[in-house]
Amino acid sequence: MPRGSKDKYTAEQKRKAEHIEESYEQKGVSKDEAEARAWATVNKQSGGGERAGGSGRKKPASAKSADRKESARRAVATREGKPRSSKASRDTQTVDSLMKEARAKKIPGRSSMRKQELIEALRRAG
Repeated sequence: MPRGSKDKYTAEQKRKAEHIEESYEQKGVSKDEAEARAWATVNKQSGGGERAGGSGRKKPASAKSADRKESARRAVATREGKPRSSKASRDTQTVDSLMKEARAKKIPGRSSMRKQELIEALRRAG
């Protein structure tokens, strides 16, 4: 059985937990286990009780939004095949992306180079 008071949860979270619990019980999970799984699911999805005095671990909405925008911007750049802006990040790039960058800079002998050699050649090429 889950520990702690459920007073800090919203009515919506309580309904969601109840619905999830019923679903688990229909699948043959014991009542206690179903309740524990339901509250774990609600906590995972919403970060716990929403009323004042919660865990305080969630980011403010504006920071979360900014993170999403930055992530989307990086994803678009990756799809377009643009190299990462930071030269230090080459260590985390794939050989394919390094090869594309080397091809764009017309580095001779790139086809026979290993990853570290590609990184060094790209650093020298500027």
